[in-house]
Amino acid sequence: MIYLDNAATTFPKPQNVSVEMARCINKYCGNPGRSSHSLSQKSAEKIYETRCLLADLFCAEAENIVFTYNTTYALNIAIKTFAKDGCHILISDIEHNSVLRPVYTLCKNAGCTFNTFSTSGTNDEILGSIKRNIKASTSLLICTHISNVGCRRLPIEEIGKLCRERGIKFIVDGAQSAGLYDIDVQKMNIDALCIPGHKSLYGPQGVGAIIFGNEYIGKTLIEGGTGINSLDMEMPDFLPDRYEGGTLSTPAIVGLNEALKWLKTVDINKIRAYEESLYSTLTELLKLNERVILYEMNSYPGNTIMFNIDGLSGAYVGGLLDKRDICVRSGYHCSPMAHKLLETGDGGAVRVSFSVFNTKKEIYSLYEAICDISKKTK
Repeated sequence: MIYLDNAATTFPKPQNVSVEMARCINKYCGNPGRSSHSLSQKSAEKIYETRCLLADLFCAEAENIVFTYNTTYALNIAIKTFAKDGCHILISDIEHNSVLRPVYTLCKNAGCTFNTFSTSGTNDEILGSIKRNIKASTSLLICTHISNVGCRRLPIEEIGKLCRERGIKFIVDGAQSAGLYDIDVQKMNIDALCIPGHKSLYGPQGVGAIIFGNEYIGKTLIEGGTGINSLDMEMPDFLPDRYEGGTLSTPAIVGLNEALKWLKTVDINKIRAYEESLYSTLTELLKLNERVILYEMNSYPGNTIMFNIDGLSGAYVGGLLDKRDICVRSGYHCSPMAHKLLETGDGGAVRVSFSVFNTKKEIYSLYEAICDISKKTK
């Protein structure tokens, strides 16, 4: 099998991830922070160690890291706690539904309004579009770091600086960049970085995080047990407990712990360069096929390629590739605005996305399959 759906979730994972998850479940998976016995304490230690690893990677304080189930939960918590009733929100024109839908809900239920800024052109042109769309009531800007559709990369450091100067809270969707790019929440003036554990951090599904730039005490979305101040009717007024009601997913967090340790031995800059080399190879090959329509948002390489075969739906092509044991994703990829910008048409497009475990040989095998499909189906 050739797995090329890594923008959805990386596969396979480093071997130490599953080994330690199994050991956790079988040896020390007590409820963290809920008891004084050794199993509970061991779980709590592992979770805190994972906070520290994330804090080191993203230049944050360990206590400012809130664990969630995934990026979607992280974004929902960050967006809905930062947004004030009736405020104006600014988002990019390539946002994932994990941003678009919470913002739409706030507009529907809390009297908020929103605009989109353009991600086309140079960084200066992007910043210019942001400035033109800022209003007196703008209190929140949310954008992806890298699009999951066309691997468009936004200048988040420059955007963060602008937001700080204007007194606007800045939330970054790091679903496609965490583990591939150096992100410093302090230097980049990020108020909340929302990340998954299961993509380029190479951890398991079921764990994500909000990396708060500073301690933030806002309204809560979920209330429940934290193991602290149980007699108090209110959630704790400090991080991370304020936003971590209920039992955390200890085995998943332990898996992420091992993935982060593995990642430190590999060097994310080398991983990114390798994935970009795969991107360049496949892009050049696909340009040789006259029936292939490539959708590109930028002139620089990334790790995600979008294409269609003229006259065929993306779903049909994806199904034919699956029959050849090649895993890709087809459709709109939960990013309708980005597809509209790229003009992919009805049905979206086929997405190929890489990880460090893919090989050049697999890229050539994929290209041969695409050529075969384009010859046999007209």
